[in-house]
Amino acid sequence: MAQWLELEEPLRTREAPQWKAFLELGFRPLYLLGCLWAALSVALWVHAPQWIAGRMPGVFWHAHEMLWAFVATIAVGFLFTAGSNWTGRNPLQGRALGALCLLWLVARAGFLLPGPQAFAVAALCETAFFCWAALALGRAIQVARSRRNYGLPLLLAGLGAADALYLWSIWQGDYGALMQRFNAGLLCMAVIALLIARRVIPFFAMRAVSGLQIPMHAASGQWQLGAGVVAIACLLAGWWPGLAAGLAVAGLIALWQVLAWKPQAVRRVPLLWILYLGHAALGAGLLVAGAHAAGWVLRPAWPVHVIGAGGFALLIIGMCTRTSMGHLGLPLRTDRSMVAAYALVIAAAVLRLAALLPTALSLAALHASAAAWVWAFALYLWRFAPLLVRPRADRQA
Repeated sequence: MAQWLELEEPLRTREAPQWKAFLELGFRPLYLLGCLWAALSVALWVHAPQWIAGRMPGVFWHAHEMLWAFVATIAVGFLFTAGSNWTGRNPLQGRALGALCLLWLVARAGFLLPGPQAFAVAALCETAFFCWAALALGRAIQVARSRRNYGLPLLLAGLGAADALYLWSIWQGDYGALMQRFNAGLLCMAVIALLIARRVIPFFAMRAVSGLQIPMHAASGQWQLGAGVVAIACLLAGWWPGLAAGLAVAGLIALWQVLAWKPQAVRRVPLLWILYLGHAALGAGLLVAGAHAAGWVLRPAWPVHVIGAGGFALLIIGMCTRTSMGHLGLPLRTDRSMVAAYALVIAAAVLRLAALLPTALSLAALHASAAAWVWAFALYLWRFAPLLVRPRADRQA
């Protein structure tokens, strides 16, 4: 049977909110900020674009905020938290973590305000955010001599470098280079997501389903990582056949991994099937991107939204709920609000892709997608925000 919690409201705790608890681990402030911005930025983009008065034109602002301010921010929060488990060292906490979040907040405000000064301050703060995050994670990994994780800070640094180049193109008015730099960031984020998912999904599944034994895919993961890095190199070199091949290999391996993880065994466990579905959607998105690089898919919006609205978003809503419960000391069982959030993110992805079709219903599908998206992340915040700012439930008297 599906796993449900009987509680339908956020758990009421005896403890008052505490800065110390809120800044204890990276997932607490960064999940909260990332998911809040996911809802607010899409609402702005669809319903109040006149408020986007910064130097980045609307569509470029939307693309930037979805990739670097939402997806990458959640990834940093996850890597800080998982890194503390993998290495035994917390990469960033307390006032340092608070300062990192302040950089993020200044960047969000600066990109909305008019004038070159606001944009310059925002760009510097965001570049500092990713540099600091990569250095903090790298230091924890290096001190612990965790060799299997040495590549993660480099990938995070690459994601930040692509962001800096994207912002530099905006500053220079070089809109011809924007798509390449955005795609480089998208592929860096895809490689990070594939690497994380391949590690944690089998671990989560075997812990949750009694008797389930599935492969960790260490060897195929190395091939997948290599294909992703080759794809990024070919993109930067402008060699489209190599890009298409690298994307196709990475995507096919992702789909094969999902099948090998015995998806039928987790169909009644929402915490798992949402992650399986997200990993499959990411693999499919890479295949669509490969088809686009080969000239078979003409509109670049298709691979971007299959990867982003499908793969990244489904993995994020699943990871945010699963890791929040695990690190907040809660039972690893979904309630109706969580499953509703999963369904809304799926609906938002499907509707967003439907809006790309040249039909009379495209605008209606876009608005419906935005509404489903906003409600999904609002549900996550309603359920978890009161807990993210308090000590773990199992530490309270």
